Amino acid sequence: METRRHFLSKTSIAGAFTMLSGSPLPYLVAPSSDSASFWPDNTRLVISLSMQFEAGGELDFGADSPFSGNYLPAGVPDLPARTWFAYGYKEGIPRMLDLWDKHQIKVTSHMVGQAVLNHPALAKEIVDRGHEGAAHGMSWTPQVTMSASEEKAFVAAGMDAIKRVTGQTPVGYNCNWLRRSVNTLNVLQELGFLYHIDDISRDEPFISTVNEKDFVTVPYTLRCNDILLMEGRHFSSRQFADQLKDEFTWLYAESATKRRMMSVSLHDRIGGTPAMAQVMHEFISFAKKQKGVRFMRKDEIARFVLQDKHTLRNQ
Repeated sequence: METRRHFLSKTSIAGAFTMLSGSPLPYLVAPSSDSASFWPDNTRLVISLSMQFEAGGELDFGADSPFSGNYLPAGVPDLPARTWFAYGYKEGIPRMLDLWDKHQIKVTSHMVGQAVLNHPALAKEIVDRGHEGAAHGMSWTPQVTMSASEEKAFVAAGMDAIKRVTGQTPVGYNCNWLRRSVNTLNVLQELGFLYHIDDISRDEPFISTVNEKDFVTVPYTLRCNDILLMEGRHFSSRQFADQLKDEFTWLYAESATKRRMMSVSLHDRIGGTPAMAQVMHEFISFAKKQKGVRFMRKDEIARFVLQDKHTLRNQ
């Protein structure tokens, strides 16, 4: 029986392919002459980093943290959890900002409105250093049970907080734990947003029709996401490093024949720890050595795919 690998080699779709480590990677294709057409400026693979600014906007009681499983009577403040969140604005964001500057890359920071109001100087610094200030709700209140009018007011409040503090009007949105309501995309379109990230169904951005207009999804990740894999309870930093490199290697191979985007999500109090900063420094250094790799803000990605004829449309 003929193997798929043999079939691909016969049809010239594949051929020999070598991993960045030098060992054979089956079933994947060598770079094609027109692979750069999927992204601007001869880019082969885009990496999009999220730096979530949430610390200082968490709930007073019951905020999710490594201490969440510990019993506390109702109404009793979770003091150790508060210090865990405080790390995000005291250490995490400043450390990551310096790392991005070191590598001369720009990221997208989805900001909780209340965190922005509680730490305005830090929110403004993020934008002043060239990063995208995107919206992440006014607070950690779930939107999924809100009415359309309540949700619109909630999203607009967070949007306004970012605009007033940073001077930048958000065009991208991320719901609390990705749980949008049936009205969320309509609300975002009405408020002038270009894109959202609450979708993990693809490895490339795509366009949907919302209110008879184009609206972009720049997919999020659960696989390369520190809040799911790290958070002091699961992965080590070394495991996260392997996850990033493995994800990159496969997507880089696929990017020879189709548009590919690698998404990485970092949260202020997790991705900004020393071990994770070291991992990200190593990964960015590794990725930048590969031909045709580009780091892009999500608003840049959304604007590009809106005008590009190759962009997938959601069916």
